[in-house]
Amino acid sequence: MTMRVDLPEETIAGVLAKAFGNRSFLIGLIITSAVVAVALLSFLWTPYDVTRLVIADRTQAPSPAHWFGTDHFGRDILSMIMVGARNSIAVALVAVGIGMGIGVPLGAFAAARGGMADEALMRVNDLVFAFPALLSAVMITAIFGPGAVNAIIAIGIFNIPVFARVARAGALAIWPREFILAARAAGKGMTRISIEHILPNIATLLLVQGTIQFALGILAEAGLSYVGLGAQPPMPSWGRMLFDAQTRMVTAPWMAIFPGMAIVITVLGLNLLGDGIADILDPKSRRRR
Repeated sequence: MTMRVDLPEETIAGVLAKAFGNRSFLIGLIITSAVVAVALLSFLWTPYDVTRLVIADRTQAPSPAHWFGTDHFGRDILSMIMVGARNSIAVALVAVGIGMGIGVPLGAFAAARGGMADEALMRVNDLVFAFPALLSAVMITAIFGPGAVNAIIAIGIFNIPVFARVARAGALAIWPREFILAARAAGKGMTRISIEHILPNIATLLLVQGTIQFALGILAEAGLSYVGLGAQPPMPSWGRMLFDAQTRMVTAPWMAIFPGMAIVITVLGLNLLGDGIADILDPKSRRRR
């Protein structure tokens, strides 16, 4: 008779085996990797120059020459989607980085200090969270003008309270644990405990939330570009492409179909990737196996 012993920590090989056995993770990884690869490829090559206007070729249906057709200025839609991918990824990535870089320390500090400091930070956090990214972008662009940088700032500000809440909730669950009490008894300060013990234990939560916010950042960037507050022409943007297509849904539906599919596929891939990561790193799922 053999006994199965569950180790407290899985090896890297074990985590990789579990990852490649997770269907959600695999599908999400493939989709996300493909989108990133397309964005990187656009730096080196696109089928056509996205800044070149060819009026004679405007609103052409998909064909061997233009796989996704052309828009009302004769620009190749496939090329614009490729360039738009790098714009959307860059905006979402930097915005999530801003939210995580500011929100996580604030949330960890609030959980460590408690009392009035915690209460004050969370009330300010709620105030910032009450302003959606679109409203923040309107206020910012009213002062500085529209553009990708201001869209990044607006989405980043919206992400700060999200990560602050996640970090605080995760940290509050860790602080009463025995190993934290042992660290405090050993003379470690709150800052050192937060860095050495709290953050590593909530890294999974932050990673999953970061994936979700990345997908939401793609949507937010598309929404801001749709209303003219994101990337400005001639820089292609998926949201701007949808705006240009709204009056041509009957005569040139491909102008809306392909950018819309790009947004849907990208967000779907990121959500599946986030779900897969959460499932792989969830200790409860390890026990079920």
